[in-house]
Amino acid sequence: MTETAEQVEETAVEQEEIDLTAANQVIDKYQDMHGSLMPVLQAIQEAYGYIPEETVDLVSERLNVYTSQIYGVLTFYAQFHLEPRGKYIVRVCMGTACHVKGATRIGETLENRLGIGHAETTSDLKFTAEYVACIGACGMAPVIMVNDATYGSMTVQKMDEVIEKYQAMD
Repeated sequence: MTETAEQVEETAVEQEEIDLTAANQVIDKYQDMHGSLMPVLQAIQEAYGYIPEETVDLVSERLNVYTSQIYGVLTFYAQFHLEPRGKYIVRVCMGTACHVKGATRIGETLENRLGIGHAETTSDLKFTAEYVACIGACGMAPVIMVNDATYGSMTVQKMDEVIEKYQAMD
């Protein structure tokens, strides 16, 4: 039986080893603090961009916490991510003001240009798309954010320009 290119790629990703040096340094810093699970997980995510499975096992062992408890925290809080995310997180506001002013069209443009939908990441790990309930800039609707930069009064043309800007970076 021959493997498809996708199966070969998945196998390569699964076999890729995670360097646990950063995770060990984080745990060393917090190990003697009571109730350190949240700051440890936050710091690990900061270091890796997500929470690799291998770090969960390491945290479990070194902090003496069941992996089920760790996964309970990781799946309860939306701030944690178990899969690699893009360098640029594109948040499309889908709140009422944005929705009324065409946020759906903006989201569709993002999907068409990058080939990803909500909570998906491009294969080159450059972009992750997220549809959010509200960005808090209703007066500028429809609004998107790329990491910490906010772009208001979005149109399909402006969305194309923003995507092109970030595609051209590094």
